[in-house]
Amino acid sequence: MPIDVLDSLCRRMQAMHSLWEDAVASMGAEHVNHVERDGVLPIAFSLFHATEIEDGSITMLGGPAPVVDADWHARMQLAIADNGKARTVDEMCGQRIGNYDAFRDYQREVFAKTESWIATLSTEALSEVILARPFPEQIASTYSARVAGEAGMTRLDALECWVYQHGLRHMGEVEHARALVGLGGMTS
Repeated sequence: MPIDVLDSLCRRMQAMHSLWEDAVASMGAEHVNHVERDGVLPIAFSLFHATEIEDGSITMLGGPAPVVDADWHARMQLAIADNGKARTVDEMCGQRIGNYDAFRDYQREVFAKTESWIATLSTEALSEVILARPFPEQIASTYSARVAGEAGMTRLDALECWVYQHGLRHMGEVEHARALVGLGGMTS
């Protein structure tokens, strides 16, 4: 029986998003903004970072425009209106989410955008090379460059790396951090 890659990708994205939704529903601002100690990122960093990276990645891959804009940043009352990808850990240790409900609304919109767009893709669109080798320096040293095939990075490679695997990586951080604020893990 042939594997339906698109169906598998859609189900995995939905499952990952459901983990994030369960996590944010069972935490409050006091949990996500908790500072364990100097040099340890608060949960607020992982929440906003993963969501905004997903939002931008979907747009870069040919999907709808980003959900986030200056208005969203203001509504969420972010201490640092930046996803932190190009900043140091020390800089991002100051991330806080002042309006947690607004963040949850933003996250829901991004997840809905991602899931609805991916469901419209064809097998041909998934296999399209979106970034040919040789990769630019900022991509060449990434995990996604290691995943890419000889011709370059396909849309599927990028979705798997930039959205799915990146999202699960940060979910793992959140699961660990939940224990530090007195909450349990999400899955076994």
